[in-house]
Amino acid sequence: MKTIIVDIAPRNTKTEDLEARMIELESLVSTYGDTVVVKRIQKRDTPDYHTYVGIGKLEEMINAGEELGAERIIIGNILKPAQIYHINEILRERKSKIQAWDRIDLILKIFDQHAHSPEAKLQIELASIRHMGPRIFGMGMELSRQGWGGSGAMRGLGETNTEIMKRHLRDHELKIIEKLERYAKTRSEHRKSRKRKDLKTVGIVGYTNAGKSTLMNTLTHKWVLAEDKLFATLGTSVGKMWLENKVENKKQKVSEDFSTYAHGKEILINDTIGFIRDLPPELIRAFSSTLEDSIEADILLHVIDASDPKVLEKIDIVDTTLSNIGAEQPRIYVFNKIDNMSELAILMMREQFAELNPIFLSAVSKRGIEELKERIREMVE
Repeated sequence: MKTIIVDIAPRNTKTEDLEARMIELESLVSTYGDTVVVKRIQKRDTPDYHTYVGIGKLEEMINAGEELGAERIIIGNILKPAQIYHINEILRERKSKIQAWDRIDLILKIFDQHAHSPEAKLQIELASIRHMGPRIFGMGMELSRQGWGGSGAMRGLGETNTEIMKRHLRDHELKIIEKLERYAKTRSEHRKSRKRKDLKTVGIVGYTNAGKSTLMNTLTHKWVLAEDKLFATLGTSVGKMWLENKVENKKQKVSEDFSTYAHGKEILINDTIGFIRDLPPELIRAFSSTLEDSIEADILLHVIDASDPKVLEKIDIVDTTLSNIGAEQPRIYVFNKIDNMSELAILMMREQFAELNPIFLSAVSKRGIEELKERIREMVE
C-alpha cells in the first residue's frame, strides 16, 4: 500500500538527526509491507494543538498523496487522541480514501504481523486497548460535545455510548491480564526450576535490528527467524548453548594448536524483543514476558550494530530502557556486524568504547564468537 510519512522536529534539530528519524520511520513502514511515496519533516518547536502537523503542511501532504494514490498517512510520533481524530475528520470531510495513523498504530500493526504465540497475541491486544482506549473515549466525548446535532437527548445517548465502550474495554482488558498472569506464573516456575538445577541464563537484548536473533542462532544453532526487519522477534525464544571447560593440563593436548575440552555446562540463551526510540511504557509493559526473562537472566548480552552511525544514541536508549525495567545485572556489550566495517573503524570504536570492555564480532561470519563464549564462561563460573 502507498503511504505518506510526516514528522515534526524542533527548529534547532541537526540535519543528520532529522534524516535518521525519517529513515527509521521509513524502515518501520517497509517492515509492515507498505511503500513510502511522500515524506516530509516540518520544523516547528510546538506541535499543532489540533492536528500535530500544521494544517498547511497536512493539506500539502494529503494533496500530494492523493495524486499518487496513497491510502495511508503516518505521523512519526505519538499523537493525542483528539489530534488523530481531527486528522481523520479532515480526511473524511474531503471524502479521501487516506487513513491517518500515528507511530504507535504502525508499531502495533507490525507487532500483530509478527506475533505467533498465544501470549504475544494477547500482549498486542492489551497494548492496542491501552493505546486505542483513550482515542475511543475522546471520540465519544467529541460526539457528546457536538450533541449529534444539538439535541440534549442525543447528547445523553453519546455519553452513554462512551460509558459502554469504557466498560467493555475495561472488562476485556481485565480478562487479558488474567490470562497473561497465568503465563507469567508458568514462566516463574520454570525460572525457579532452572535455579534449582543451577542452570545459568543469558538474555540477549538490544536495539531492534541489531542482529540479536542471528547471534542467538550462532550461539545455539536453534535457527530462530532472523530477518533484516524491525521487530522480527516478539515472543520469547529460548535456546541452549554448551560451554566447554578448557583443560590446561598439557598432557591432554592433542596438538600444539588445539587443547582438548572436558566437562562443561549448559547455558540457556533468551532472545528478546528489540527496543526502539520513543517506545512508550505501555508497549514495554505489554511485552513483559520477554523482558521478565531479561531481568531474571544472570548475564545480559547487549547487542549493538557497530556499523550504525547512531550507535551511541541507540546504546543509551537500550541502557535507559533496561534501567527503567529494573534490569541491573552484569552485561557484555557485543558490537555486532563488524563485517560491514573497516579495520580502522573497528580500532577507533574499540578506543571510543573501551570503558564498556566490549567484544567486537560478526554473528554471520562468526569472527569473535569464541571470544564472546570465553567471556560468558568467565562470568558464569
